[in-house]
Amino acid sequence: MEWVEWLLSREFRQFVLDHGLFVHILFLARLVGVTVIELTVPARTISYRSVMVYDLIGCTLVGFILLPAAEFLSARIALRAPVPDAIMALPVAATFVLYYLVGDFGAYWMHRLLHLSAVWRIHQWHHSPTTMYWLAGYRASFPQQVLFNLPWIFAYSVFGLAPWWIWLVVLSSHMLLNDWMHMNVSWRSNWLEWIFVTPRYHHIHHSDAPAHQQANFGVTFSVWDRMFGTYVNPEAVKKPVSFGIGEKVPLVRLVAGV
Repeated sequence: MEWVEWLLSREFRQFVLDHGLFVHILFLARLVGVTVIELTVPARTISYRSVMVYDLIGCTLVGFILLPAAEFLSARIALRAPVPDAIMALPVAATFVLYYLVGDFGAYWMHRLLHLSAVWRIHQWHHSPTTMYWLAGYRASFPQQVLFNLPWIFAYSVFGLAPWWIWLVVLSSHMLLNDWMHMNVSWRSNWLEWIFVTPRYHHIHHSDAPAHQQANFGVTFSVWDRMFGTYVNPEAVKKPVSFGIGEKVPLVRLVAGV
């Protein structure tokens, strides 16, 4: 069919990029695809009607206002590493792995920092959802977004003269990773959790139990929690996990992180 051929054509790809439609198309694909997965193998019963409208509005505001502002500020205060020629010569796939190792190590420690009592308010909005599903992960205050960008901007230096499309791959991977961590799915894999963060692994961190909020800080790799003593095995948590911060905080304060 002609319209299918056009969707797969170089002209359509250029049209999407020229009009800034890539993120919008990706979001619609996530909205349908990830929600279908959650409905197929849910870990908990969720009334999407009661939570998704609020989160869609919030996600739109974050995407169009908070995130661009945070990226603008982050880009001006972030450190950038000099890239050795040996790294510049690596294949793109190897560089991508290196990017995630460097950036995720920094993100682990940044995550731990945000759980210190002195700066907890910066991170409070992210822990405020009482219903855990893929879209709940968008909640990040302005200062949290600025701070979390820093290790990834530093790590992005490893790409050097990477192809133009690598930014789209990196952007997509971060969005899908955020969806994955917060997904409401019953699927689990003990062996995968030896290396990677899974939904049930991260849900322990979102528990309203104070001890759990000081555990499982990993964003991509679970190995950091094992190495630095913050690991809680999801198998050892026998009681049903509930979520939230246990207090009412004005939304403006949550979004501002103050």
